[in-house]
Amino acid sequence: MTTRPVSAADRNDVTTKLPIGSIPGLTEDEAARRLAQAGYNELPSAQPRSVFAIALSVVREPIFLLLIACGAVYLLLGDAREAGLLLAFVFVVMGLTLYQERKSERALEALRDLSSPRALVVRGGEQRRIPGREVVRGDWIVLSEGDRVPADAVLMSCTNLAVDESLLSGESVPVEKTAAQGEVIEMGRPTAEHSPFVFSGTLVVQGKGSARVLATGTSTETGRIGKALAVLEEEPTRTQRETALVVKRVAAIGLALAAIVAVAYGAARGDWLNGLLVGITLAMAILPEELPVVLTVFLALGAWRISKRRVLTRRVPAVEMLGATTVLCVDKTGTLTQNRMTLTALAAGDALWQLEVERRNLVEEFHALLEFGVLASHRDPFDPMEKAIRAAGLELLAETEHLHADWTLVDEYPLSPELLAMSRVWRSPDLRHYVVAAKGAPEAVVDLCHLDERAAAAVLRQVDGMARRGLRVLAIACAAFREPQLPAIQHDFEFEFLGLVGLLDPVRPGVPQAIREAGQAGIRVIMITGDYPETALNIAREIGLASAGGAMTGAELDRLDERELQARLREVSLFCRVVPEQKLRLVEALKANGEVVAMTGDGVNDAPALKAAHIGIAMGGRGTDVAREAAALVLLDDDFSSIVEAIKVGRRIFDNLRKAVAFLVAVHLPIVGLSMVPVLLGWPLILMPIHILFLQLIIDPACSLVFEAEAEEPGIMRRPPRSPEASLFDPRQLLRGVAQGVIAIIVLLALYAFTLYDHGGDAHARALAFASLVVSSLALILANRSWSPRIRDAFRSSNVALRWVMAGALVFLALALHVPMLLEAFRFSPLHTADLLTLLLVAVLGFFVFRQINFFGAEQRPG
Repeated sequence: MTTRPVSAADRNDVTTKLPIGSIPGLTEDEAARRLAQAGYNELPSAQPRSVFAIALSVVREPIFLLLIACGAVYLLLGDAREAGLLLAFVFVVMGLTLYQERKSERALEALRDLSSPRALVVRGGEQRRIPGREVVRGDWIVLSEGDRVPADAVLMSCTNLAVDESLLSGESVPVEKTAAQGEVIEMGRPTAEHSPFVFSGTLVVQGKGSARVLATGTSTETGRIGKALAVLEEEPTRTQRETALVVKRVAAIGLALAAIVAVAYGAARGDWLNGLLVGITLAMAILPEELPVVLTVFLALGAWRISKRRVLTRRVPAVEMLGATTVLCVDKTGTLTQNRMTLTALAAGDALWQLEVERRNLVEEFHALLEFGVLASHRDPFDPMEKAIRAAGLELLAETEHLHADWTLVDEYPLSPELLAMSRVWRSPDLRHYVVAAKGAPEAVVDLCHLDERAAAAVLRQVDGMARRGLRVLAIACAAFREPQLPAIQHDFEFEFLGLVGLLDPVRPGVPQAIREAGQAGIRVIMITGDYPETALNIAREIGLASAGGAMTGAELDRLDERELQARLREVSLFCRVVPEQKLRLVEALKANGEVVAMTGDGVNDAPALKAAHIGIAMGGRGTDVAREAAALVLLDDDFSSIVEAIKVGRRIFDNLRKAVAFLVAVHLPIVGLSMVPVLLGWPLILMPIHILFLQLIIDPACSLVFEAEAEEPGIMRRPPRSPEASLFDPRQLLRGVAQGVIAIIVLLALYAFTLYDHGGDAHARALAFASLVVSSLALILANRSWSPRIRDAFRSSNVALRWVMAGALVFLALALHVPMLLEAFRFSPLHTADLLTLLLVAVLGFFVFRQINFFGAEQRPG
């Protein structure tokens, strides 16, 4: 058999020389002082935009260039006061746009802070997980497989640690590490085999260890050579591409139309400067400059809102896909359950000991089983099952000789996809031979022990009985080894089967309700677990997950070709004994079936599946940095209910985006009509640039803040997912906006014409038409808040932004109609009592007509 020597150096590598519990680490006060002194542990790249940068981008927008052109024309016409007032309004609109952009930027900054790699540090003697940017020189960091190293550090202890340093060297072969043998105060160079140094940004691909930080931020190796962490350039989503195309086409049509109208006005009336002003006004009326802002604000604030549901968005466009999710593939442990294991049963031979009934006076018959269960676990465990086994051992074996604090760990054989069992090799000060403890899946340990068919069948019957009670079952075995060199594989030990341990992981309280809600929303939930089939079925019954198709094991999955797997996936919702590599096959098969797949994962090997899924969801509590980086979303509390809440928010965001788009169509059409028709019919002009600016004060915050803040529609989770091909500019939804806009054009033009010819004054007619346009716009906002037929949904009072917009618009309108300077600037004359009653009638009738249009389209609800 193949053997490997175990040298003193090797034993150092696998021996935790400094148990984590004995390391005090820095105090919080000292860490805060060092952070203030040295700054955050980050490189100076990818800084958020400053207010000045945002302002500069706003000024470059076409709408503001048109406003500057308007101001220049007014100056040429000798109307300095009009130009000054226009400029004042420009600053108001710019301030509003800046507020919206800055609000989005702050939301993204908060998400960036949350999504930075996490670091497990020892502070004040306790392990704490903090943002990597808060690590300081002198911190003790704990590293495990799948972690990104947060700073340059020297290893003080490690177990079979290997690190991918390709970020620094370009070499993809992992570099093995050893612990430092003495005091180290300066970092060495990267890529050296068996060195004690680990470097910021590199990836732990095997083992674990603890290290003391020597350099952070720009002082790290990465900082010194000027390499920033790779920033993934996100491709625009379908909605972003659609929006850009619509804006480009409408802008081209609008500018061409504006040029034609300007020339026609100048030629017909011989007034080319005013003709230019008319053309600019029409261009401002048509230009859909709000659309890109709306999309940016909705997605940024949507990601921020989802984070309030304990779900972090690492890629903001993923928010757009949430509402289209049709299949949700979730891990059982920690997502559906609490990931808080308790050892509840021991089985040795035919005897069963139930710890939930009797936790004291453990009989001798079970001592060896629990003793070797503890030896097969880490001394400072992170895994919940190992924590439970160790806690039970310390409690139930406290007065016996079966706890071995003085034994030395010599080597370990990790879990692998080929063999779901692990072994740990110990040396006792009193013994000449090695003691080996193994634990793992019952069938794997049965295989290790080379049990005959009869004995194996008896063990598996016991496993079935325990699994039917919902227990997670592990088998324990032991061996002794006297050779000087350890074998290369676990199978070469002569293991003795000791028995089974049963662990219970309670279901999270909100999961059954979330499963029901997902089912009502047309979302199929698939449970994936490494557990035994009976355990998976028991949990499925407890949470109300459909399991009519039975449970499929990883072994059965491997025997199916792609077509067979796709067919079985239409029936089976439970997958057990699955290893992470098989998740990718499940994702690809579901996608081939036309599903929109959300997949959860936490380990290094989960990363391909998370990347392949439409929406990869990493675990924030127990997940590795590799999984987090591959995922679009991070579940901060590892709770399944949070995923369902995030899908609800995703549906709400897409709903509200469509409402905002329909509102923009509806509100722009009457503005365009009031700008064009008077020119074509030779009437006095109704709208000037200053009027368009006033309307922007209503339209901009309405479409980007009011509609974004709207609550979800009643029954949003009782309708099927929208198609992933569903367009933001769906013809049926746009038709609502067109119908509302056309009705508004007809009413406003009729009102203007009647007032103009009845009273003979264009200032009075203009004032009434403009005021009617404002109240019609407010009626449109109310009518499009909700597309349900219940009228009370239009007056729900939860939207603070709506109240500010409505009150602000009415106050500004009152000022424009009563303050002499504004009356002159807007070219209005005061309105009479009858006119105010007319405005009230326009608002009330407009609201009910607009609502009726929405009611007729209610069966075409957005997805």
